[in-house]
Amino acid sequence: MLEFNRPLALQDKANDVLTVGELLVDLISETYGEDHEASSYRKYFGGSPANIAMNVRKLGARSQLAAAVGADGLGRFLLGHLQAAGIEPAFVETVQEATSLVVLTKSRSTPVPIFYRRADYRLSYRPALEEIAKQSRFLHFSCWPLSMNPSRTTVERLIELAQAHGVRIGFDPNYHPMLWSEEEDGVEYVKTIIGRSDIVKPSDDDAERLFGKDVPDKQLRKFLDLGAKLVILTLGKDGALASNGAETIRFPTLADEVSDTTGAGDAFWSGFYAALAQGSTLKDAISLGLAVSAYKLKFTGAVVDLPDLSSIRTQYGL
Repeated sequence: MLEFNRPLALQDKANDVLTVGELLVDLISETYGEDHEASSYRKYFGGSPANIAMNVRKLGARSQLAAAVGADGLGRFLLGHLQAAGIEPAFVETVQEATSLVVLTKSRSTPVPIFYRRADYRLSYRPALEEIAKQSRFLHFSCWPLSMNPSRTTVERLIELAQAHGVRIGFDPNYHPMLWSEEEDGVEYVKTIIGRSDIVKPSDDDAERLFGKDVPDKQLRKFLDLGAKLVILTLGKDGALASNGAETIRFPTLADEVSDTTGAGDAFWSGFYAALAQGSTLKDAISLGLAVSAYKLKFTGAVVDLPDLSSIRTQYGL
């Protein structure tokens, strides 16, 4: 059992977090609005695993990213941002497809995305990727790479590798029907992955898309019943609810200012992973995840100029 008042047992590895999946451009509207009414959009670095890899580095832990981008200007824009953050894109493939992007309306609640996908799901399984996975403490992925092949097969092989080499598995079950083929029951597939994961962090919207409407405590139990060892259900302004199956803890929100919610969940994962890598207890790591998310909410875009984790801890009194 993963106990809240203990640090997570982690092996001594060369890398803390390997994130796998989408590296893409977020086009976010310059103004708030509904249903993409805006006429002007700004280009941002994006993709949940990429955001987490960037943020983890800024917070003082080690990270690597496995992804695929196109051989085009947008791909070079993304690679340049990685390198500026100190992440050499050794595990990012450049493929002969257009770089994927997401169009979003600037939002203080849950942004509604429109997806344009070409390069991101072309991620293949290679010897170099296998080696960095073995040398990582955490393997992190979301529903994006699972929704299409060959990236799905790549992640499935990495899950097997992680289980065999003491690598903790973190899964963001951010299921969205627009990412999946109409011929496939994506919900049922995602449920099989939940049971193979150590840590699962759905939002309340994620839980509703997977299980339908219900109260948070019951939603939490559904993830646990599928086999997840630790579930952290984030609830926006209502904070978070976390359970290891034997104990459930409520965490208040730390956010006091909301400019844009894009990447708030990624910021949570980043603070959570960085804290665990630095020896925090699970309970403390969840609080620090909420603190990093609260800091990010003050700015537009998924990746912002984060201070190190000790500064976050001081700022939010943790």
